[in-house]
Amino acid sequence: MKKLSYARIYKSQEYLASLGTIRYRSLFGGYSLTVDDTVFAMVASGELYLRACEQSAQYCVKHSPVWLTFIKRGRPVVLNYYQVNDTLWQNQQQLVSLSRYSLDAALKEKQSRFAQHRLRGLPNMTFHLETLLNEAGIKDESTLRMLGAKMCWLKLRQVNPALTVKILYALEGAIGGIHEAALPAIRRQELVEWVSSLTPEPVY
Repeated sequence: MKKLSYARIYKSQEYLASLGTIRYRSLFGGYSLTVDDTVFAMVASGELYLRACEQSAQYCVKHSPVWLTFIKRGRPVVLNYYQVNDTLWQNQQQLVSLSRYSLDAALKEKQSRFAQHRLRGLPNMTFHLETLLNEAGIKDESTLRMLGAKMCWLKLRQVNPALTVKILYALEGAIGGIHEAALPAIRRQELVEWVSSLTPEPVY
């Protein structure tokens, strides 16, 4: 099956060369296809799937597409990618047009995500801390600022009661735009006293 997938990847690179340099990497048991690090298609089980978007809706309505599905924890998960069938492979012009729609839509979404000021770019924001915040529903800088360091820390502590004050320092620093080690001593002491004042029960 891997041999079929590689053959499909090389064919895709040949047919869609006008989009730019197409690279691939393993993803979800298949392979993602990217142009400038933007995923617009997938190859799985020897088949090419294009990312669905508003511009490709008319095509999908007319052709009853097969959607890319993979198994996660024993359950099928349907991804927003539709299969390129034999008929579409034979119409290279339409295939390139639909692929360009997929790439353009993926680029717009990527730019929109960055416009929301992702947490990753803030001081003290490790991958682990960003993951914890995301799981707590805090997915961007504006939400972090709106809730404030203390409320975000409390939300995290609901899931992880052993959360340390060091995480609170990190959140405070992220909002202030400084490394947690650079927090003024007075502010650090205030945060320590606040944490000490909390009851053992989770604070909602």
